[in-house]
Amino acid sequence: MSSPPLRSHHCASLLRKLTSEATAPDRAQLKKLHCLVLKTIPSRSDPYFSNTLVTFYAKCGLLRHARRVFDGITHPNLFSWNAVLSAYSKSGCVPEMEEIFRRVPHPDGVSWNSLISGYAGSHESARTVVVYKLMLREGRVSPNRITFSKMLMLSSVWLSAKLGRQVHGQVVRFGFERYTFVGSPLVDMYSKVGLIDDARRVFYEMAEKSVVMYNTVITGLLRSGMVDDAKGLFHAMAERDSISWTTLITGLIQNGQEEDAIDLFREMRFRGVAIDQYTFGSVLTACGGLSVLEHGKQIHAYIFRIHYKDNVFVGSALVDMYSKCKSIKYAENVFRKMPLKNVISWTAMLVGYGQNGFSEEAVRIFCEMQRHGVEPDDFTLGSVLSSCANLASLEEGAQFHCQALVSGLISFITVSNAIITLYAKCGSTEDSHQLFDEMSIKDQVSWTALVSGYAQFGKAKETIKLFERMLVEGIKPDGVTFIGVLSACSRAGFVEKGYEFFNTMLKYGIAPVADHYTCMIDLLSRAGRLNEAEKFIKQMSCPPDAIGWATLLSSCRIHGNMEIGKWAAESLLELDPQNPASYVLLANMYAATGKWDKVAELRRGMRVQMVKKDPGCSWIKYKNKVHIFSANDQSSPYSDEIYSKLKWLYRKMMEEGYNPDTGSVLHDVVESEKLHMLSHHSEKLAIAFGLLCIPHDLPIRVVKNLRVCVDCHNATKYISKIAGREILVRDAARFHLFKDGACSCGDFW
Repeated sequence: MSSPPLRSHHCASLLRKLTSEATAPDRAQLKKLHCLVLKTIPSRSDPYFSNTLVTFYAKCGLLRHARRVFDGITHPNLFSWNAVLSAYSKSGCVPEMEEIFRRVPHPDGVSWNSLISGYAGSHESARTVVVYKLMLREGRVSPNRITFSKMLMLSSVWLSAKLGRQVHGQVVRFGFERYTFVGSPLVDMYSKVGLIDDARRVFYEMAEKSVVMYNTVITGLLRSGMVDDAKGLFHAMAERDSISWTTLITGLIQNGQEEDAIDLFREMRFRGVAIDQYTFGSVLTACGGLSVLEHGKQIHAYIFRIHYKDNVFVGSALVDMYSKCKSIKYAENVFRKMPLKNVISWTAMLVGYGQNGFSEEAVRIFCEMQRHGVEPDDFTLGSVLSSCANLASLEEGAQFHCQALVSGLISFITVSNAIITLYAKCGSTEDSHQLFDEMSIKDQVSWTALVSGYAQFGKAKETIKLFERMLVEGIKPDGVTFIGVLSACSRAGFVEKGYEFFNTMLKYGIAPVADHYTCMIDLLSRAGRLNEAEKFIKQMSCPPDAIGWATLLSSCRIHGNMEIGKWAAESLLELDPQNPASYVLLANMYAATGKWDKVAELRRGMRVQMVKKDPGCSWIKYKNKVHIFSANDQSSPYSDEIYSKLKWLYRKMMEEGYNPDTGSVLHDVVESEKLHMLSHHSEKLAIAFGLLCIPHDLPIRVVKNLRVCVDCHNATKYISKIAGREILVRDAARFHLFKDGACSCGDFW
């Protein structure tokens, strides 16, 4: 066989040099070289050079040029056919790939592998398997290591243990079980489909074990929760790369061992192992999970020192870490200094605001992100919807609902669940239920969101009915679902039903935690069964948390049980000396019985201990702005109109028979001063503002950070009747819908 012409060799060498000197081949230079060849080499159909040209045109993404060169070859050889077949395969041009394969005179292993790779790369798993079986059935060409590697990777992506086992059998039959190139994807496949014992068996049977194989098994062990085994294998490695260290650090975090992950990172630094963006991302996640701000700052300083601060992945991880450590100012500082931001960066800042109670800022940063032309993903949109829900901002939330519909992100179950929660937290349970019914796929979170929505509105019968329907449909409830059902029973006074649900939890493998116990304490004490609540607490496997004791103490104040109230207050003080609830609620109990000396003593104690009471405030949204009010607030530009409206309302309320409950004023002042203080509570100011500004055909929606007091609850009933308006108040405990002089809670809250 004669050797190719020298000039063809020379031009082919130039082609290889041209495409290897840069990360991406220079298309213009490639075309110039092709023109030169056409002018200087007489034989345009020289297959050696033409095959090389087809390959490099394909590398440049110039498929039409590659095909034109191929079609110009007078007598294409097998390499020619495979060159153009591979080009179509790698580019995902399935019809063209099929056409070329059908025309190949005698397909070899390379031809079949290109066809298999083309189908697999185009996510046509079923057709990939069909071609693979056809290759085996025809028997003219045997599968090789590339064939098996591709099929095993497909099994991993498809999470098909059945296909993986079948391919493994053929690997053994054709004698490739000892090949590292096949062993690595085989171990990976068994790990990903959850057959970790099979993965270990294949691993230990391999004569040569690469670092990649070790890393794959360690990943599988960690994914299966076998942390000690993963650590043992890691320490047994003769050679480790940075991926080995990062894999173990990430796995430790995923298995709740953040402290060990941080220690391993320190060791990694000490040994001088190269640290990349993924390592930093993992260890910063550990710092955020543990809220160890100082560790996070030290890692930040190290990142700055080695010039990783401008990396978008690392910057996003820093924003997330500082947010989880409650240092939102540091998070903002990192975010603003990032030269490049992607959707993950913006989402990290948005979620950080939401987690730290800055819901307005979360909505603002979302709008800013869109102005910068960054499109939200399902997680971003779900997060901003959650912030709208926390603000009870129905108008903005509805706009984001429309955006989800237009963008198609509503198809993501996380977004649909966030919208269900939004409408539920805004008191629109009908809209929430409508979206729920429209969802083609519902998961546990969908059901729980709706159950919790009905529960917060105090619709106990609807909550219980929905919960029972959930069980009938075979959806297993989780701990959050039971919190919703138990709180619904509590708000409706369904004590026996609450006991029934509480005792059902173990049937679903759910051990009660502090929130479930708090629901039961609330259920019993709200119903006035304080002695029963005391007995329940003494039988608990662990004492209540601060919220549990505060719940009992609050009910003791309402029912006037000083003895159990003092026990609850002392227990709360012992558990959390800085919690203002023990001082405030006990002071309220003393004030209600006129023991002002005891009230003064408790207030002195608060000053000595430097305990601060969270001030009560209420807010209402109007024209995309949140208007916040506190008691006796005069900061609003509408203050004159608000106080004038309140004065008019009080006169009308008195005519209707309203009797102010001065027992709600816990100060030792004269009766007239108590009446004045009552009339300017924050929720009354917010409602008056709503009457002035919100159109008459829309409900007035007010949110309060504390529980609504008895007098404000009574006054709002009168206001709803006098003004002929629906007034929806969401306090710290539940929703109250006031209409025609009545409240949806039935005066039981």
